[in-house]
Amino acid sequence: MTTVHEQTDQAILWHQCFTNFKPVFLLLREAIEQDPAELSQLEKEGIIQRFEYTFKLAWQVLKEKVENEGLLLDQVSAKALIRLAHAAKYINDLDAWLNMLDERELMSDTYDFVKFDTLIQAIRDHYLPLLDDWYQALLMEIHVPDFES
Repeated sequence: MTTVHEQTDQAILWHQCFTNFKPVFLLLREAIEQDPAELSQLEKEGIIQRFEYTFKLAWQVLKEKVENEGLLLDQVSAKALIRLAHAAKYINDLDAWLNMLDERELMSDTYDFVKFDTLIQAIRDHYLPLLDDWYQALLMEIHVPDFES
C-alpha cells in the first residue's frame, strides 16, 4: 500500500515530466507550422529530431501518470505502456500512438532521407493534433494555463 507521501511524490514526478514535455512539444508545434515545401534538409532533420524527443518525453509523462494512478506495468516497454494507457482510457487512439512509437524508433535507428517528407506530413496531419489534444487535456487536469497556445 502506498502512503500519502509516496502518492504526492509520484504526482509531483509526473507533473515534472509534463513540465519538461511542454516546451519541447510547443517547439515541435512551432516547427511543424512552417510550409514543408520551404524547409531545407537541415530543417527537416530538426523537425524529425524534435518529434523523436517530444515523443520520448510524452511517453515518460504517460508512464509517470499511469504509475501515479496506481496502474502497474507487467513489462516496462513503451508498447506495453501504450496498450495499458489505452485500456485505462488515458489515450484514445491506440494505433496512432503505436505508429508514433514505431516511427520514432525507425527514425532514431535509420537515417532515411526519403522517409523524412512522409514522416513530417504524418506529424503535421496525425501525430501533432493527437499530441495537442492530449497536451490540452493534461493542462486542464493539472490546471496550468497555456499562454503559448
